[in-house]
This record gives sequence, C-alpha cells and structure tokens, in this order.
Amino acid sequence: MKREDVSQRDEPLARQLDEVRKLMAGCVAETPLQKPLADCSNLFGNGKMLRARLVLRLGPATGASYSTLLRAASAVELIHAASLLHDDVIDGGFLRRGAPTFWVERGIPAAILTGDLLLFKAFELIMPVDDGELVQPLIRLTGEVVEAETEQELVVRATPSDWETCVRIARRKTGPLFAFAARAAARDDEQLRATLTEAGYRIGTAYQLSDDILDVNGDTASAGKTLGLDAAREKSTAARVEVPATVDSVGYVRTLCEESSALLADWPAVQDAWNTYMLHDFRPALDRNLGLIPA
Repeated sequence: MKREDVSQRDEPLARQLDEVRKLMAGCVAETPLQKPLADCSNLFGNGKMLRARLVLRLGPATGASYSTLLRAASAVELIHAASLLHDDVIDGGFLRRGAPTFWVERGIPAAILTGDLLLFKAFELIMPVDDGELVQPLIRLTGEVVEAETEQELVVRATPSDWETCVRIARRKTGPLFAFAARAAARDDEQLRATLTEAGYRIGTAYQLSDDILDVNGDTASAGKTLGLDAAREKSTAARVEVPATVDSVGYVRTLCEESSALLADWPAVQDAWNTYMLHDFRPALDRNLGLIPA
C-alpha cells in the first residue's frame, strides 16, 4: 500500500485519538486541578496510545457504538497514564516521552495524588457505558496490574528468578489493559469477548517483554525515557534472567503476536481489523523496543 493511502486511511483514527485526548483532559476540567494540569500534555495522550488505538481499530469490525469505544479508549489510557505517574516515582525515572517526569517537576506527593485522581476518573468515565457493564472487568483487570507490580516489588525483586516467572509477571503486569481494550470492543458476544481478552493478554505480554529488553539494551535519548532502572533496582525481568537454551526471547515475542491473530480466525472481519492494528500501530512500537527499527 502506498504511503499516501496509509495516511488517508488513518486520518479518521487520528481524529478519533484527538477526541480521546480531549475526553481525557476533560476529566479534570471541572476540578480545581484544571489550571495546574493545563500544561501537562504528557498526561493526556501524548504517547503511543496503543491501547486506545486497539479499541478504535476493532470497533468498526465488531459494530460497537462510537460512544462506547471513545469512553473505553479514554478510560484505559487514563489508567495507563496513572500507572506511569506511579511507576516513575517508584523507579526514580527522570525522563518520560522526552520530557522531565511529573514527579521531577511537581514533586512526589503531586505525582502520587494525580495518579490516584486519574485512576478514579477513569472509572467514573466508564460508568455510563452499557449500564456499567464495563466497570467490573476494568476494576478486575486494573487490580491484576497492581497485584503483579506488587509481586514484582515485594516477592521477586532482588531474589533469584527464572524466565517462566518473569513471563508470568509480564503477562499480568501489562497484559490486562490490552485485554480490556480488546474486550471493550466486543459488544455482547461472550465468545468473542473471551477470545479478544486472551488476544490482548498475548500482545500485552509481548509488549512488556520488549520493554524489558529495551531497558537493558536501549538508549535513553532515543527511547525518550530513563532506561537501566530495572538493573539499578534489582528487578527480575525476562531480559535480566537466564533464558533457557530452547527459548529465543525475540522469537517468543513474535510468536505471541502471531498467536493473538490466529485466535480470531472464527471472526474474519475482526481478525482483519486486528491485523491492521498489529501492522500499523503495535508492531512498529514493538520493533523499536527490540531495536529492530530506529527509535
């Protein structure tokens, strides 16, 4: 496909992502934080927005309402933003998306409290969708992220670990929000919901593993964020433990991506939308993390 054709095809997605950013920013517009957060564009969709892109790519194939897609995309990105605020405090990261992290500029208490605010604004935002049908899965899946992060910090950090444990934590740490993003587009088809949830887990795991590799092998300036923090904090990640001789870590990441698409074979239109997302949104970000294409 010619580059101009790709650009034209993605113009609607770009407009939709702008609406997601506006909705995210609007969540604090009626609070006392509107003014102090007005210049914090990094909080409101200034990153890759991979989870929002997934929701919006799948929606036309599943027939989900645009209102549902927009609220789900905004809610999941708010939770992701909250997690980054907290992660940067925990890890001592000083650079995020090429700019000083929030805690560096505003202080640790402000970063923690703003993260908490964004978290609860996300749940408030998703409440009206389908009479609250998405609230329970969003709470459950967000809780799984926190549980995995806590396990990595309190149980696994600074102790001997193995590849299987690190992959399991990667799945539960980053998989859940991708799983929610995919599930949110599934409407009321229970089998498709379950399948999209698992497909989301697969690519979320792949992305976390690639991010672990980036932290070890990447360059801070090119990545736009502080790297080397896993080693500094003695975190056990898949890139820092001994990989079994039978496992090719990059090949394993690739396999997870291929499996995610194969799961959707019974829904050709959804599979096509998934493949479009993988080709144009997910895989370029993944390959940059793996160092396969320039940052």
